[in-house]
Amino acid sequence: MSKPVTWLDRRALWGLGVALAVVLAFSGWLFGSVSGDLAGQQRQREAVLVANAVGASLAGATEEIAGERIKRWQAALPRLDSALVIAGRQLVASTRPEDGAPRSLKREEKPLFDLATMLRSAGETNVSEGAVRKKTVQIDDKGDGVVTVSVPYVVDGKFEGIVQLRVHDQGAVKVSPGGGWALGLALLAGALVIGFFLRVNPELRFDIARGVAVVALLALAVGFQQQRLGQMAKATAASDLAVSRFQAAAASAYSRTGAAPLVSSAASPWDTDAYGRPLKLIAADGSLLPRTSEAQKDSHTSFLDRSFWGINLVGLALLLFFLQGYATRTATALRDHADAYAYVAPAMIGMLVLVFFPFFYGIGLAFTDTTLFNESAPFRERWIGFGNFLQILGDFNIVTQGAEGTTVNYQNFYWTLMMTVIWTVTNVSVGVTFGFILALALNTEGLKGKWLYRILLILPWAIPNYITALVWRGMFHPQFGVINQFLQMFGMQPVKWFDGVVSAFVTGLVTNGWLSFPFMMVVILGALQSIPSDMYEAAEVEGATRWQQLRSITLPLLRPTLVPAIILSVVWTFNMFNIIFLVSGGEPGGANEILITKAYKIAFEQYQYAYAAAYSTVIFTILLVYGYFQTRMTRATESY
Repeated sequence: MSKPVTWLDRRALWGLGVALAVVLAFSGWLFGSVSGDLAGQQRQREAVLVANAVGASLAGATEEIAGERIKRWQAALPRLDSALVIAGRQLVASTRPEDGAPRSLKREEKPLFDLATMLRSAGETNVSEGAVRKKTVQIDDKGDGVVTVSVPYVVDGKFEGIVQLRVHDQGAVKVSPGGGWALGLALLAGALVIGFFLRVNPELRFDIARGVAVVALLALAVGFQQQRLGQMAKATAASDLAVSRFQAAAASAYSRTGAAPLVSSAASPWDTDAYGRPLKLIAADGSLLPRTSEAQKDSHTSFLDRSFWGINLVGLALLLFFLQGYATRTATALRDHADAYAYVAPAMIGMLVLVFFPFFYGIGLAFTDTTLFNESAPFRERWIGFGNFLQILGDFNIVTQGAEGTTVNYQNFYWTLMMTVIWTVTNVSVGVTFGFILALALNTEGLKGKWLYRILLILPWAIPNYITALVWRGMFHPQFGVINQFLQMFGMQPVKWFDGVVSAFVTGLVTNGWLSFPFMMVVILGALQSIPSDMYEAAEVEGATRWQQLRSITLPLLRPTLVPAIILSVVWTFNMFNIIFLVSGGEPGGANEILITKAYKIAFEQYQYAYAAAYSTVIFTILLVYGYFQTRMTRATESY
């Protein structure tokens, strides 16, 4: 007698269908997004190319000649909608008859003057700093088929003005999915066939069904994705070819303006990025140049390839979620406890939007090279994988030997990590020690004025810590601080607290110790009051000393409360941003920075957002590992 089909077979079928649908949907969406990016890149490259070409043709031209040349440009390139030439406060030339160029700019045209000033300032900054840091090409692409691009034109190395063009999108390569949807339907049909095979073979073991489902998912997903990758590679080549033809047309129009000829074999100086740097992908005569550097590789196809494997991992995890029975358990829990989940749904949505999305976005950002200057670039161009982590964790240059002797690199990650560990251990030790002593004192029976002591001792914790930090910083002021004035009253020399590594560390330690002991005092005092007094009385009858009572009764019974409090205090102190930032500022020279303040300064003073995100991810990993092993070793979450 054949064995009936069980729910195990059905969950393999459902898991394969859902996972495959998710993989195909995300792969198709990503392909469409990158395809649109490729079309936009081509559209912008062509607009920048012709704008640079027009600017080059105006070098040394008078107002009359400039007006004649841009009209020739518009006649030679039908896609050129309009062209303006601005120099200072003058509209030098325009292809629009209503502009009446040449003339002075009108008041409502002030944005043109401001734009020209901004581009000139950016170019001068790049030249003075010897580095390309600011964009010298302004691109406005709203996706409506028209690109407005503004570029400077330079004569003998001197900024003369800007050229602003509006270029129609008539030649952008459109990436056709080809047989993608047909392939997707075929793949889904294949999944149904596999599912039917599982259903009609009741003797088939579930382990085999699970393996077949995993292999089927990967095979079908990879087949679909490889077809898309082939289409993207062809589209990228077609895009380069379209730009090269546009370059040839622009070169032909340029030669008819009477400007100085280009060297046809050299790379086109017009095909540039937003910083005015030549891409070196096409020659001046329009011929294609080989992609020689890693930066010139087909980034669209490479990005898709890497992303597809990430999507496959998500699909595989989703499939295993079904195969291992978690989907069934989740559905059962949602059905049986629907009311409870409805009540917590708003909080779950809030956590998702306000906590988990920023958290995972920060982790994703850590795998890019995002800075202030490239944050608007497509994600695929900023992706660098584990580069930031390798740079952070692979730099062991802490101490260097030079002509001036041994110097310490205070900017090194491992120095900052060491200071963070020292900062955490010392501060937690101070807080626990003083909190424990004060809690024992306040727990003394018959202590008069106990209520007043409790109020006074909890005040440091009740006052906002940033106010406390600023007060202590003023007290440590080298000239006017009350601490140095107190030292001078006894004939001692004032201390320059923030000029030395140790003295600056002491300022933070004292401030944070002042803030941390009330919390530990309150926690320990509450735990002490929960210990039955009968145990101490019995110990006294047995002749136990105070020390023996402390060691054998107080500390063991405090452990369930004290260990979680210490773990929490470690996490707080490890990330105690306010004290370091407001009191010592990490001085001298960043020697007293901790990881969190270092990450902040990397992000908002150096504007290296991705590097700071990687720094923050390392901090999270350290605390996660610490918390896991600490709770496992101390059994802090277990009841006694």
